[in-house]
Parts: sequence; structure tokens; C-alpha cells
Amino acid sequence: MQQLDIFVASLTSLTTELASFIPKLGAALILLFVGWIVAKLARTAIAHVLKLAHFDALSEKSGIEAFLKQGNIHISLSHIMGEIVYWLIFMIVVVTVTNSLGLHMVADLFNKIVLYIPNILVAILVLVFGTLLSRFINRMIFAYLNNIGVDNALTISTIAEYSVQIFVVFVALEQLQIGTQLLTAAFQIGFGAVALALALAFGLGGRDWAAGVIQKMTKNSKK
Repeated sequence: MQQLDIFVASLTSLTTELASFIPKLGAALILLFVGWIVAKLARTAIAHVLKLAHFDALSEKSGIEAFLKQGNIHISLSHIMGEIVYWLIFMIVVVTVTNSLGLHMVADLFNKIVLYIPNILVAILVLVFGTLLSRFINRMIFAYLNNIGVDNALTISTIAEYSVQIFVVFVALEQLQIGTQLLTAAFQIGFGAVALALALAFGLGGRDWAAGVIQKMTKNSKK
């Protein structure tokens, strides 16, 4: 008789817990579905806005899309950004749902993923605009050195571009939290050395150019 009472009490407790859990589960599924719809709409909206802002054109100029195509990845960066936003929103909903169901360990796991996703977005933006900046610096340095008649202007400008590009990659890696302090410090030393060399090249080139201009002016005045 006592065993029967224990069984009935356990069954009653289980039934009560199920009765209270089922509404939570239903609400969680509805919330998950609504979050999925919102995430899909946000993905479409982000991709559309980036296309209107000519973000794909910027990524093409930076050479990142060409790099992806070499790896048989025929996806635009605007589409990738849209996918990242989609998963960010959906993961936030998953964290909310798992917390509401009392699955706190699962919620903590997904919460770490949610907190990491913005780093990916920032890293992509750093790569795109950093690469554009490095190419702009290349053109500016080449134009200046070529105008003042410095030899190997193309080589110097290319070295400057690659130096900036490597720095950009390090910044992106740091944003993704996979960079190391030792590598970053080593690059900063190397980057400083390259910057000093370029400054000296500018100074010497500018001095020679100015001397040439003065010499020409002197010859013209004598004539």
C-alpha cells in the first residue's frame, strides 16, 4: 500500500510538472518561430541595404570577393553579412527560449556565441575598408614618388600597401580574438621600421626634387 502511495505521488508530481511545462514549451516554440521570421526579414533587409549602399562594389574593389571566388565561394559579402545578422538574431531568440525553459547551461553556451558574432561583423568591415585604405595609400605614395622622380616608386608603394594590409589582418584577427600579443608586437616593430624607411624616402626624394627645381630656375634666370 505504501509503495502504491509513493507511485501515485510520483505520478501526480510528474503530471503537474508536465502540465506546467507544456504551456512553457508551446510559448517557447511560438517565440522561436516568430524569432525565425524576424531573423529572415532582417537578413533580407540587411542584404538589400548593403546592396543599395554599394557595399558589394567596395568589397570587389578591395579584392576580398575575388579571393573568395578563388576558393569556389561565389557569395557576395552583403549576403554573408545578412547571414551573420540572421544567425545573431536567431541565436538571441534561442538564448531567450532556453532561459525560459530553465535550460541555463544551454543558454550560456548560445549566449557566448551571440556575444562573439558581432566580432565577426566588425572583422569583415575592418578587412574591407582596411584593404581599400591600403590600396589608396599605394596609389598616393606611387603618385608622389613618381612625380618627384624617385626610383623604384612602384616597389616602395607596393611595400607600403602590403604593410598596411598585414596590419589590417592583425587588427581583424585581434577582433576575432585569435591574434597573439607576440605576433602583434613583432608586426608593430616591423611596421614602424617600414614607416621610418618611407619617411626617409620622402624626405630624401623631396630634397632632391627641390634641388632640381631650384637648379632649373637658376638656369632659366641666366638665360
